[in-house]
Amino acid sequence: MSSEEFPVSPRLPIDDNRYQEGRTVTWVSVGVNLLLTITQISVGLFAHAQSLVADGFHSLSDLVADFLVLVANFHSRHPADAGHPYGHHRIETAASFGLGLLLVATGGGILWAAAGRIQHMESLPPVASVALWVSLAALAAKEGLFRYMLHVGEKLRSPMLIANAWHARSDAASSLVVTAGIAGSLLGYPFLDPIAAVIVGFMILRMGAEFSWDALRELMDEGLSDEEVLSIRTTLVETAGVVDLHELRTRRMAHQVLVDVHIQVDGNITVSAGHEIGEQARKRVLAMHPEVLDVLIHLDPENDDPAQGEH
Repeated sequence: MSSEEFPVSPRLPIDDNRYQEGRTVTWVSVGVNLLLTITQISVGLFAHAQSLVADGFHSLSDLVADFLVLVANFHSRHPADAGHPYGHHRIETAASFGLGLLLVATGGGILWAAAGRIQHMESLPPVASVALWVSLAALAAKEGLFRYMLHVGEKLRSPMLIANAWHARSDAASSLVVTAGIAGSLLGYPFLDPIAAVIVGFMILRMGAEFSWDALRELMDEGLSDEEVLSIRTTLVETAGVVDLHELRTRRMAHQVLVDVHIQVDGNITVSAGHEIGEQARKRVLAMHPEVLDVLIHLDPENDDPAQGEH
């Protein structure tokens, strides 16, 4: 089996492409969220619509999140160095964790403000109709932004961009609730506006907790699913010269995966032949599993006692 059968594309050009596409989609988000923040908060204050103001602060949190993504996207593309031999990809994971905490803080603040407003319903001024039109426009803008960002994030397999996309979707969902609350208030049910603000706050807080937890699991070196591990195992075992394997371990690093494994080969072959088998196994995994960043191969003779368990 020749190495030409399994060409391995260089990782660096792919990373540069990811950086450029990630930067473009994030700058689009910056422009949209800047416009929404200014419009929603100013109109919300003028129209006495607390839910619209809350949604505006949600857009502001998106704006801050966008700048975090830009910074993390820039640094994560840097190649490996002496201090970071596996590269800087985990900056994306740390940024995703930061985005989650930002959502939690934003949601908690909105809940606190809305609860205080509900306690003083009798003094609430009526909501102006302009708030409804702004909330409808915001809903359309956020849903469109979500679909665009999610498409790019999934294409690049970037958890940071996907997290930011779902942050935009949380804005779209919150704008839907805000629209309903403002419409209800205009129809004579003023309590629906602060109730909508409460719902928005809870949605933001819950999503932030989920993002933070997912990022934390990756920072704790969580492995791939059983199905993904089995797929990599099959690729290795089907390599010519590999008798068996054990201690197959995986861990995520942002959009990519690190793998290390002990493969067993015929104990009577030369070191050079064993090395060639290991190289072919590594190249097969890199070629057939694009999410894998690198594979560390340990060679064992076939009569070596296999370690127990794979992770």
